Amino acid sequence: MAVERLESLLRGAFPDAAELRVEDRTGGGDHFQVTDQHRLVNDALAEPLRDGTIHELRIKTRGTA
Repeated sequence: MAVERLESLLRGAFPDAAELRVEDRTGGGDHFQVTDQHRLVNDALAEPLRDGTIHELRIKTRGTA
């Protein structure tokens, strides 16, 4: 599956994502890494991000079990 197709599906599902990146980890088209930052999280933490209280923020999303 092409990176562009996966990215398109994810953008359709998460239109509010501030950043969305799909990478083919092995070049074989079946191992991917998705980087996703939702605007809602960034908006909620806007003040500490702006004033430097939070220097770096990594957001991991998990699927349902």
